[in-house]
Amino acid sequence: MLKNKQFVEAFTARGYAFVAPTALPWLESKPADWSVRDGWITYPRSDVRFLRDVLADVVIRADVNPDQVLLTGFSRGGSMVWEVACLAPDLARGYAPASGGFWLPMTQKCLGPVHMLHTHGFTDKVVPLEGRSIHNEEFDVTITQADIWEGLALWRRRNECQHNAAENEVTANLWRKRWECEHGSLELFLHDGGHGYPKEWGTMTLDWFESMEN
Repeated sequence: MLKNKQFVEAFTARGYAFVAPTALPWLESKPADWSVRDGWITYPRSDVRFLRDVLADVVIRADVNPDQVLLTGFSRGGSMVWEVACLAPDLARGYAPASGGFWLPMTQKCLGPVHMLHTHGFTDKVVPLEGRSIHNEEFDVTITQADIWEGLALWRRRNECQHNAAENEVTANLWRKRWECEHGSLELFLHDGGHGYPKEWGTMTLDWFESMEN
């Protein structure tokens, strides 16, 4: 992520520190992964504790305001953001996952309301909106991505949002929904692409983040 200059500068040009922590390999010689509950492996570590330690470090190193943190992640990192928002709603002021959500068995209770903006590609086949099952031949195990709409319904309940969206905005390649909530806030960006970000995602996300009521 740090090598994607255009992506990073969307944040740093507006005065933000851009911090990209890296997860640990889930097994020796295996790829890095976040400790997301997915019905398979419960890693002997806490991503929430790790992220709190990272935040404490950058507060000192980069003079970051710990009350103005936006946590975002893509794909499996997006699932991590949903998980952290559920387990530690106080960690960040806003949560902006993209192309990732809960896994099954999906939690039915989160610890607090949050400000969340979820972004997803309408044609995403890696993490489809309706979810999918993935079978690992090496370990003979199947894990299942949860339905994104069910996850959003959970956040509507937790934030005490109205059932129907208060605003629906449609442009050439982006569909946006915003719900009125008693606590926190909830918005959805749907774009016409697949497993990726829409153009100008960084700018749109920061506009959302900065528009939140104090």
